[in-house]
Amino acid sequence: MSDNPVSNGPATPNAAVLNAGGKEVPLQVRSGSVGPDVIDIRKLYADTGMFTYDPGFTSTASCDSALTYIDGDEGVLLHRGYPIGELAEHSSFMEVSYLLLNGELPAKDELDTFTRTICRHTMLHEQLMQFYRGFRRDAHPMAIMCGVVGALSAFYHDSTDISDPNHRRISSHRLIAKMPTIAAAAFKYSVGQPFVYPDNTLSYTGNFLRMTFGVPAEKYEVIPAVERALDRIFILHADHEQNASTSTVRLAGSSGANPFACIAAGIACLWGPAHGGANEAALNMLREIGTPDKIAHYIERAKDKNDPFRLMGFGHRVYKNYDPRATVMQSTVREVFDALKVTDPVFETALQLEDMALNDDYFREKKLFPNVDFYSGVILSAIGFPTTMFTALFALARTVGWVAQWNEMISDPGQKIGRPRQLYTGPTERAYVPLDKR
Repeated sequence: MSDNPVSNGPATPNAAVLNAGGKEVPLQVRSGSVGPDVIDIRKLYADTGMFTYDPGFTSTASCDSALTYIDGDEGVLLHRGYPIGELAEHSSFMEVSYLLLNGELPAKDELDTFTRTICRHTMLHEQLMQFYRGFRRDAHPMAIMCGVVGALSAFYHDSTDISDPNHRRISSHRLIAKMPTIAAAAFKYSVGQPFVYPDNTLSYTGNFLRMTFGVPAEKYEVIPAVERALDRIFILHADHEQNASTSTVRLAGSSGANPFACIAAGIACLWGPAHGGANEAALNMLREIGTPDKIAHYIERAKDKNDPFRLMGFGHRVYKNYDPRATVMQSTVREVFDALKVTDPVFETALQLEDMALNDDYFREKKLFPNVDFYSGVILSAIGFPTTMFTALFALARTVGWVAQWNEMISDPGQKIGRPRQLYTGPTERAYVPLDKR
């Protein structure tokens, strides 16, 4: 894992000039390796007594990062410079995990060593397995994951010294390795089946499938096409720049919190339906539409501003073009359906809905293209996952991105504790009124 400090980036010869209160304030402009320049406002308050106002931080770069680059207008997603489509087609989740953590694709011996290292950490402390029995059987898997991941620091406190690079490396490996075990156990607990312990002779994804769907009474056979499809889903969800949950992990980490607490914070943020629950919403929408002959009716409803119905799985906060991950997902659905011999009208509805929406002026003008959530829910449902597990799988995959982002932040000598400011709109100072005079 690379512990090189993250550069603040070179300053461009150009400077922006802000007119504030009759005073001209020069602001340095910085350039990254690709993407928009940024205006450095770190001294703005000291120079002007003013803050910037940016709800949602949509125009604010909160950090330097060399991990992931997104160009939403062009539909580009790069991990360490590699296009997501190429990684999904040719790579594996373990290889992408190594890439995100270390900055370069591994040689074969490096990948073998990394994979063996992750395999050594797949089991959970046995007392931690008893932790599950404190939850109700109908507890949401994300509620269980928040609690169990947060509790890891109570069991693995030998790797919580964030100032020690070796501790950071070990805790990172532990989190990546144990997340499939934690997620699979959450599923098993919800359906009343015994926990299945890891089998480290299997791949990372094959092991997770066995722990989720295997039972002690019979041998579980991993279906290669399903294993590959799920591995692809993990790759597509591994990291996605400074989204809400990643920003949460960085913000928690900026206080010096241990890595297990930081990842638990990321899971809690991901649980929100506007973030990690979108694929479940898209699948529910497709089920509501039901059959292709009803699509036109629902498209007209989606255009009606007075109708609460919305086409879920279309459009994205960042992508204003076709989500590059959705392209991979569309072909993967067919592979899974063929392997499992599944016939599902939901998939045919999805295909025709996408085609009709892409050829509709309303959706083209508003740049409402299918995103990764449009198809991933269909795939996960076909494999056998209930909708309650969708976000848990997202958290499993995103853990490597969270860990890589957390490591990058801790290694940056310029990082500071996160402390956003506000535009105060409450009462001005006033005197306290005793209780008997109110």
